[in-house]
Amino acid sequence: MRPLEGITVVTLEHAIAAPFCTRQLADLGARVIKIERPGVGDFARAYDTRVHGQASHFVWTNRSKESLTLDLKHAEAPQVLGKLLANADVLVQNLAPGAAARLGLGYEALKDKHPALIVCDISGYGDDPQNPGPYRDKKAYDLLIQSEAGFLSITGSPDEPAKAGCSIADIAAGMYAYSNILAALIQRGKTGHGCRLDVSMLESMVEWMSYPMYYAFEGASAPPRAGASHATIYPYGPFTAGDGRIVMLGLQNEREWSVFCRKVLRRPELASDERFNANALRVANKPALQALITAAFAALDVEQVVARLEDAQIANANVSTMADVWAHAQLRARERWVSVATPAGPIPALLPPGMPASFAPRMDAVPALGEHADAILAELGYAQSDVARLRAAAAI
Repeated sequence: MRPLEGITVVTLEHAIAAPFCTRQLADLGARVIKIERPGVGDFARAYDTRVHGQASHFVWTNRSKESLTLDLKHAEAPQVLGKLLANADVLVQNLAPGAAARLGLGYEALKDKHPALIVCDISGYGDDPQNPGPYRDKKAYDLLIQSEAGFLSITGSPDEPAKAGCSIADIAAGMYAYSNILAALIQRGKTGHGCRLDVSMLESMVEWMSYPMYYAFEGASAPPRAGASHATIYPYGPFTAGDGRIVMLGLQNEREWSVFCRKVLRRPELASDERFNANALRVANKPALQALITAAFAALDVEQVVARLEDAQIANANVSTMADVWAHAQLRARERWVSVATPAGPIPALLPPGMPASFAPRMDAVPALGEHADAILAELGYAQSDVARLRAAAAI
């Protein structure tokens, strides 16, 4: 039995943050009913066509869900939603700030009728009616939150900031929503009462920024933008071998520095060189040390560099492309890939990380738009004629 079997989640979601949260609830066995706009659905369905004509973001975050199309502004939508929520455990939404409340789907409007319901609101800057803050109604795309949270100030090259290559602000908010919903379900098991969760992308991202913020505590200088290198530890980052290929390596302490000098650089005297015999000094004298490492690696191809690093037990990694990750030997050896159905045919999907062996995670199909509308409405007591009428009125 999966941990969340018997739990029903109704979600008014789009893009990444909320769908990633609810997909993980589905992984654990929850029934997730995804409400989508008739005709177009979650706008992430149209982000690209890279996966057999389907969007890469959408197939990643929406497997194992049921799709119900419903025009939330139609006169009969409140009745449909009311029937759904009567049997739901969790409502998740990441509509525009205040939109759910205007639809009568805010926690305050629902808590008396559905006292055990957990309502999770995900927004860019927080959506607390009692303390909205000046940014409550600002649009909040992933890049904008990365910027507001200070991530861009420490990421990129010295000359130019760079955003993360994936939607980390959305992912952060989705993870905090997911983990707090699990905590709320545990709490409800003890008290019988639901609650409201107010998940802010900004606050989620700022939590992840705590190390650089404390590093810059009380006006101290912030970590500089260092590309793929570490801003405050050296040597740590990418280095080029003599064949032009790159190896990523990292040292954490003085013992490793000594071994690195002896076994990798074959320059044991550098371990006690007064320019380099502490991490802060190595960072301060980075150009000189970088030149020494580059010279040592110039006579070696990347396999030889890695062989030396492995012999010295110095942490290292390949700079993998997306194709490399799909074919990664470790993921293949651990049998981490399974097949998931989609409307355009099966695709590989990574098993959720960290699941116990006592149950198999749910890895069901990615739904077509409105695929489950008839079945869900029939379950709610709607006759076929009612469903046909709603469809003719473009309500579903």
